[in-house]
Amino acid sequence: MVARPQPAEAPLAGTLRITAAWGVHLFTASGAVVAFLAWRAIAAGRFGDAFRWLAVAMFIDCVDGTFARAVEVKRVLPWFDGTKLDDIIDYLTYVFLPVVLLHEAHLLPDGDRGLLCAAAILLASAYGFCRTDAKTADHYFRGFPSYWNVFAFYAFALRLSSQATAIWILAFAALVFAPLKFLYPSRAPHFRRLSLGLGAAWGAVTIPAVWMTPDAPAALVWASLLYPAYYGGISLWLQATGRT
Repeated sequence: MVARPQPAEAPLAGTLRITAAWGVHLFTASGAVVAFLAWRAIAAGRFGDAFRWLAVAMFIDCVDGTFARAVEVKRVLPWFDGTKLDDIIDYLTYVFLPVVLLHEAHLLPDGDRGLLCAAAILLASAYGFCRTDAKTADHYFRGFPSYWNVFAFYAFALRLSSQATAIWILAFAALVFAPLKFLYPSRAPHFRRLSLGLGAAWGAVTIPAVWMTPDAPAALVWASLLYPAYYGGISLWLQATGRT
């Protein structure tokens, strides 16, 4: 039996698909503009506004992948590397700007110890972002996935001492190199619905806390820590039980 040739995509449909693909890339790239707005807020000492802009950047990062897969950007625009674009924006908003914020908010130790902490974040995350296996084939993050924007928020909102901040920074920076897998909530093969549901609940609690920063109620901030505790705990449990 001779296979029938597939009909060519209609010109209008092809144009709409290309336009949609570029729209997704533009949406991802808008994170760079948001990063600039966050930097302006940091420079002006408006740290609450900076966290709000970083939250917008995190939202963009959380949904642009879904849009990209829906539009099939890799097939429509195979010569444009959306993954590289995403990594550039993520390094700015998840790593570089949180370090600047931690420094400008005087949350790092003074002098050389503060420089060491900043360098630990910047260098460890540069290594993590450049690993070809940073996202595993079975949909996990390999090593600590550089959520420094989240860390910076908790350090600021909970008013951690510079010594406590330094200890946490060095611990998380070391975990970037650890042979551990951490959940990729939207694509993980285990506990995906639970993780997404709890992640949505975390957002419902954390977004008001971010929007009220620097005056967020301590109880709200502490309650929002339940999801990071779940995220770290379930990731380590999956690793220990060999289910990753």
